[in-house]
Amino acid sequence: MQGSASFAIRARHPRARADRSRAGWVSALALLCLSACAGDQASAVLTPIAIPPEAPRVTGRERSAPDADHTQLVASFGGEYRAPVTQRAVGEITDRLVRATERPDETYAVTLLDSAVINAFALPSGRLYVTRGLLALATDTSELAAVLAHEIAHVTLRHASARSELALRSQLVSKVVADVLNDPETGAQIQSQSRFALARFSRDQELEADRIGVRTLARAGYDPFAAGRFLTALSRTTAMKTGTGVAGEPDMLATHPGTAERITLVTRAARLIGAPGLGVDERARYLAAIDGIAYGDNPTDGAVRAKRFLHPNLGIAFDVPDGFSVDNTRSAVLGTTNEGSRRLLFDQVDTTIGQGLDEVLKATWNDGLEGSENRIVAGNPAVTAVSRGKEWTFRLAAIRVGERTFRMIMAAKGATDPDPAFRRWIESLAPVSAAETQSLRPSRIQVVTAAPGETAEVLSRRMAVQDRALDRFLVLNGLERGAGLRPGQGYKLVVE
Repeated sequence: MQGSASFAIRARHPRARADRSRAGWVSALALLCLSACAGDQASAVLTPIAIPPEAPRVTGRERSAPDADHTQLVASFGGEYRAPVTQRAVGEITDRLVRATERPDETYAVTLLDSAVINAFALPSGRLYVTRGLLALATDTSELAAVLAHEIAHVTLRHASARSELALRSQLVSKVVADVLNDPETGAQIQSQSRFALARFSRDQELEADRIGVRTLARAGYDPFAAGRFLTALSRTTAMKTGTGVAGEPDMLATHPGTAERITLVTRAARLIGAPGLGVDERARYLAAIDGIAYGDNPTDGAVRAKRFLHPNLGIAFDVPDGFSVDNTRSAVLGTTNEGSRRLLFDQVDTTIGQGLDEVLKATWNDGLEGSENRIVAGNPAVTAVSRGKEWTFRLAAIRVGERTFRMIMAAKGATDPDPAFRRWIESLAPVSAAETQSLRPSRIQVVTAAPGETAEVLSRRMAVQDRALDRFLVLNGLERGAGLRPGQGYKLVVE
């Protein structure tokens, strides 16, 4: 299964810790949506993940001994992606951007991550991370430079440290009021208010990084309008993934501004610099650098084909519930609906000899369970239960398939009980067929040159994707419907 539960990326197979609680799981889902910069969400470019501000500074492009944060993070995202030509191109872009910043003396270490999720982020230490999923989406050098410029801005503006200080200050104030002044109710109210303050603060950081990033982009000689183009492509990708045609927008506690607001801001910032046509995009150079990189999930670690999740190493598959988009993370398959009111988790749990399935659920769920029921699910023994919180209703199942035990959880916010959708989902769990296993071939990006008379419709027929080949071709190449192709220009295809 594909980042850790707190990062949206690739994985081998998840095993849940016996002490995993409901709070921990909700936290993981929240981090999935909020901690990554581009994280496959239209509103996401780009926030530093939560790493302690005391993380050591980078003293050169390469380190002799990787720090623990770096090692753990790379492992969570499926490891480092080895592509020397691509790595060299990303490093050159970074160097050019840093020279154009207010802190040209600072140094950065860039790591490519072997993840299909569209993501980029920075550590306060100056380490930058870009997934191969993001590299595949960008259409030219200036778009990738826009992402990197935004991340560099987070580092130079010391956003992670500022956010940590505000969080600690808010916690301290609420604790003093609750404990020292013996006013728990007011303390809780202050803590609730501080959550909104932190969210607003984070959104302000994003907008500031957007503005500074566009300015750096232009100073480095790149097209300043590239930031808006990339955000638009990200929004289109999310809308296509959710199947709604509309990219989801964050609620009041989201750490990122809405996509429309962000695109408006970066476009306005670019226009203050000049009219479209300024700077370079270096499209041909960029496409040459990413030609042949892997695309999509590593099939052996689990992948979604059409609306079905397949994991040949585990020998299992299930249908993705209607309305959900899923991420195959290192520790679990995590899913959410577009508006975030329903979520799901699928993982494997370690069990002891003779441990009953009801004991499994109790051991991996700290809150109270009710309605425990022994069942047969798709021919396998299972126990289902429900847990009701203040804002969420959770449906849970522990299912034993051979010698493995899997946990499936679906949550719904508000008064809605997810039981009907939950039962259809768990009933879809089944062994992977031989035909399904054979269909899981690794995909890659191939750059082809458009011949005279070729259209997007014609080239999209060569795309090795499960559905919506034309839409995917258009998004990958930054094209709108009806747009013509330029003979002699390179375009990205997904091939096996």
